Amino acid sequence: MSLPPVVPGAPEGRWHGGRLSERVTCVLAPNPGPMTLDGTNTYVLSEPGSSQAVVVDPGPADPAHLDAVAATLATSGRHAAMVLLTHGHADHSAGAADLARRLRCPVRAADPMHRTGPDGLADADRLVVGGLHVAVVATPGHTGDSVSLVLPQEQSVLTGDTVLGRGTTVVAHPDGRLADYLSSLDRLQRLAEREPDMTLLPGHGPAGASVSAVVAFYRAHRAARLDQVVAAVAGGATDVEAVVATVYAEVDRTLWPAARLSVQAQRDYLLQSGRLVSVDGTLQVSGRGA
Repeated sequence: MSLPPVVPGAPEGRWHGGRLSERVTCVLAPNPGPMTLDGTNTYVLSEPGSSQAVVVDPGPADPAHLDAVAATLATSGRHAAMVLLTHGHADHSAGAADLARRLRCPVRAADPMHRTGPDGLADADRLVVGGLHVAVVATPGHTGDSVSLVLPQEQSVLTGDTVLGRGTTVVAHPDGRLADYLSSLDRLQRLAEREPDMTLLPGHGPAGASVSAVVAFYRAHRAARLDQVVAAVAGGATDVEAVVATVYAEVDRTLWPAARLSVQAQRDYLLQSGRLVSVDGTLQVSGRGA
């Protein structure tokens, strides 16, 4: 789920996915749109020489897309040991159960509702599949169940919708919480500090950008948005609708429903931090909000 602006280093033009390295192939789902960019990135991961693979975020319940994922596995001579979900939004997860039945493997996810077996995904889990190493890092904020998946052998990280390859993500209030999201950006930044060459494998948009550069951009963007919300309230925008109309005035109105979710999350964060106060349901800047 994305809103402008452009991520630094993101390539121009349409993203098509494809084979990204000897371990990573992206099968792009045919669900492009304002919130999904070029479509959902479904990743097929495997260690060179292994007969096993991992599928991440099978995407929508689109039979042609699931056929394409299965064909990618068949062409490489591999079978799926498991399906992993970065989070439960339908553009990432709706096809998971069908694909798992077809491939005869379990779905693992942080949210039990999306699992098809006993095993979930939790922070600090370490998975090894046919020699491929996958480290799970909890990165809530976009949603409560969001995780990122680090591939240490690739020096890359699959971020789902926590960090995108183009644009910025929505903090999906009320499940998504801005305080959690900012903490998750801090976690990704610490990962990038330990591995300066770590690259991004996002849930939407082009892969390959520097995680460190993108996270720094996201952090600056979030800080600027919070300042804009406070300024909007100071200027007379006393509720969420008025803030959206002020802060996102230049954004296509088809994206305003998503913007509204982020503004609701920003409002809650600013109320909790004391920069805003609510008086009889009306937003006002507090004495600490300047």
